[in-house]
Amino acid sequence: AANRLSYLFDIHGPSFAVDTACSSSLVATHLACQSIWNGECEMALTGGVNLILRPEGTIGFSKASMLAPDGRCKSFDARANGYVRSEGAGVVVLKPLSKALADGDPIYAVVRGTAVNQDGRTTGISLPNRVAQEAMLREAYRQAGVAPEQVQYIEAHGTGTPVGDPIELKAIGNVLGRDRAAENTCIVGSVKTNIGHLEAASGVAGLIKAALSIKHGQIPPNLHFETPNPDIPFEDLKLRVPTVMEQWPDTGAAPRLAGVNSFGFGGTNAHVILEAAPD
Repeated sequence: AANRLSYLFDIHGPSFAVDTACSSSLVATHLACQSIWNGECEMALTGGVNLILRPEGTIGFSKASMLAPDGRCKSFDARANGYVRSEGAGVVVLKPLSKALADGDPIYAVVRGTAVNQDGRTTGISLPNRVAQEAMLREAYRQAGVAPEQVQYIEAHGTGTPVGDPIELKAIGNVLGRDRAAENTCIVGSVKTNIGHLEAASGVAGLIKAALSIKHGQIPPNLHFETPNPDIPFEDLKLRVPTVMEQWPDTGAAPRLAGVNSFGFGGTNAHVILEAAPD
């Protein structure tokens, strides 16, 4: 598909598809940013598509007890019991900030930095590795020159599984909450509660949500969040989940900052740091 689009639109830069399962589209964003930063191209299209055309995948995930029986993705909730498969497509245009400003483009957010790593061997290929997730987060913020405690919002992978949610939020809290003042909690959410899990396209869905939230200065609520998962010590981690539409926290003179997480079934993790565009 990537090559056909390059052919149709006469695009000459790097052209390829990425398969890291659920983190594919955010890994693609990382690679596109690297291409721009390395001078391989001066504009990139990146994104993901998920279509459910055959039943075998759903049957397999169901047999593995990965899907929510009630058809609801209850991220970070005590009732979290699996995710919901969904379909969708998302594409973003990436350009150097200076060129976007010169061209008068509408800018939703600025990519400050990205990082990708791998879980390596765990007790099962689909089971996440908290230590690897923490290492990825530290590297992303180091490269971006951003102090983790400055980030106001994290768009989490947040699949709504009893194992994945606690591991992810503990990794986020251990890195972003370490030097954070107790009253300066980091807001965390997941678009999967709204639209389900787009699997290979889930990363770009979270990226678009975070960019829109930064642009409009509003953070939407997490649906189906009633009772916090008892395995997630929110207060100790200095994290909280929004249950109503909220205005973006007042940052004073500092820019709005958000992080986007995406983790693949096979262990490939990705993180993108977004910042508000200049006025």
